Amino acid sequence: MDSSPLDPHRGADESDVEAQLRPTRLSDFRGQSRVSDQLGLVLAAARFRGSTPDHVLLSGPPGLGKTTLAMIIAAEMSAPLRISSGPAIQHAGDLAAILSSLTESEVLFLDEIHRMSRPAEEMLYLAMEDFRVDIVVGKGPGATAIPIEIPQFTLVGATTRAGLLPGPLRDRFGFTAQLEFYQAIDLEHIVQRSAGVLGLQLDADSAAEIASRSRGTPRIVNRLLRRVRDLAQVHHQGRITRDIAAQALDLYEVDPLGLDRLDRGVLDALCRRFGGGPVGLSTLAISVGEETETVEEVAEPFLVRLGFLMRTPRGRVATPQAWRHLGLTPPKPAPEPGPPDLFGAP
Repeated sequence: MDSSPLDPHRGADESDVEAQLRPTRLSDFRGQSRVSDQLGLVLAAARFRGSTPDHVLLSGPPGLGKTTLAMIIAAEMSAPLRISSGPAIQHAGDLAAILSSLTESEVLFLDEIHRMSRPAEEMLYLAMEDFRVDIVVGKGPGATAIPIEIPQFTLVGATTRAGLLPGPLRDRFGFTAQLEFYQAIDLEHIVQRSAGVLGLQLDADSAAEIASRSRGTPRIVNRLLRRVRDLAQVHHQGRITRDIAAQALDLYEVDPLGLDRLDRGVLDALCRRFGGGPVGLSTLAISVGEETETVEEVAEPFLVRLGFLMRTPRGRVATPQAWRHLGLTPPKPAPEPGPPDLFGAP
């Protein structure tokens, strides 16, 4: 893939820009050093033996680089890449069509693999171990299974919910990697690299400002960089400083800790309307005008990680840090009840 800076006058769309910002080699993949070292050894050993690498399972929250790593595996092995997803494979025949059309040593990337149908999963077990699929012809007692050999391939599965994967499927992966949120220094290097690809001049202070608001996620840091670029090109002749970056991110309602409108809406409702909780998830979601799944899967994980929100058996509770972040005074904790007076008051 050409990594030369994009021409700002060429009019590339967002998908072109996103593709340009992805690293194509493991040496360019910043962060996740433990995963990079382990995966690098797996790929180097496969090249040394002249074989296909073991199947790889990548798990972790969205935006941490699972798709990018699948592309890197294919590039490092000089192999073609086939991309599909679990929700797109609802029948065993869908998977059989994909597997039977693979070429030797091809990398098959299945995103959200935990959402694949159960019949397809059972077919995948045999394909991963024996590189064979059984096509059932007919129905009832007269049904016949016809085995079809398929080329050796490497399956790269990605999931945001590793706990939903059945054990037999998880055990068939030779290498499993858990991706974690990125450190600020790694995000600063990522945003500086992306700025170079986009042809932008970005100093260290500006990179630190963007990285600090990106929730530890490369996908978000690249998205915020593109929004800073927009403001810089329209109002500042393409010049980016820390103040300009902060101005752009404030315009898009991303605060210095990375909280967006939804995050602050959840905290505001929890503190101002419900006195800090506890409050049920559905009530909280209705109060901010969102679906419960959106609040639970988009806002809550980041708020819990910051220590702004706690999940309790009785509902969601705001912490003192959340009150202070909103500029509010946290309520005083209720006094602990003393020991009972066994002999009565004097």
